[in-house]
Amino acid sequence: METHRILLIEDDAEISGMLKTYLTRENFEVVCAPDGQRACDIFDCSPFSLVLLDLMIPKVSGMDVLMHIRQKSVVPVIILSAKDAESDKTLGLGLGADDYITKPFSVAEVLARIKANIRRSTQYGQPAPGAEDAPALLTAGDVTMNLSNYTVTKNGECIELTATEFEILKLFLQHPKKVYTKEQLYSLVWKDAYFGDENAVNVHISRLRGKLEDDKRNPRYILTVWGIGYKLGEQL
Repeated sequence: METHRILLIEDDAEISGMLKTYLTRENFEVVCAPDGQRACDIFDCSPFSLVLLDLMIPKVSGMDVLMHIRQKSVVPVIILSAKDAESDKTLGLGLGADDYITKPFSVAEVLARIKANIRRSTQYGQPAPGAEDAPALLTAGDVTMNLSNYTVTKNGECIELTATEFEILKLFLQHPKKVYTKEQLYSLVWKDAYFGDENAVNVHISRLRGKLEDDKRNPRYILTVWGIGYKLGEQL
């Protein structure tokens, strides 16, 4: 069984120790960083399957650490934070986090989120079975998704997506006439209960538009269906 490595960035020694003990029992290798500077140094020197990131950490802020990671990698990042304001959540997701868990949390919830994010990321990074014989292409306008090697291009230029963004776009491309509610998108992509959490979906759609659209304020690829959800643009 493959052992996934997790970078746990948390300055609270009690929380850090508790999570490391629990995750180690679940066959994860956990490397702990008590501050933002140490986290950046560790991340730059070694590959990880996922990052658990507290926002309130010393030396370098959690948001700055997140930006540092996103400049180098699309590794899944789950924010752990006592800051539950919608503005903080929106900012964290907007800077590239894949998920956001508010303290206090249950370790079972953290484990479930970790497994879901690693599952998406692992699938995203591996060629599909039989890909050499039958590459699967999905297209919309100038955008092409290749399911054989998990790449997305626009006008021949590669677009770097996180695993979550890739899964959202794949849903739209595979079902171009379907309107997805936010609840459906969250259930299908995050594989988790919705709980009325619109921010995760809204921010990921905004990030995806920022990478696909010429003008994200006037999108052509991912359209808002007011009062319902989102769909793929028809006039492409």
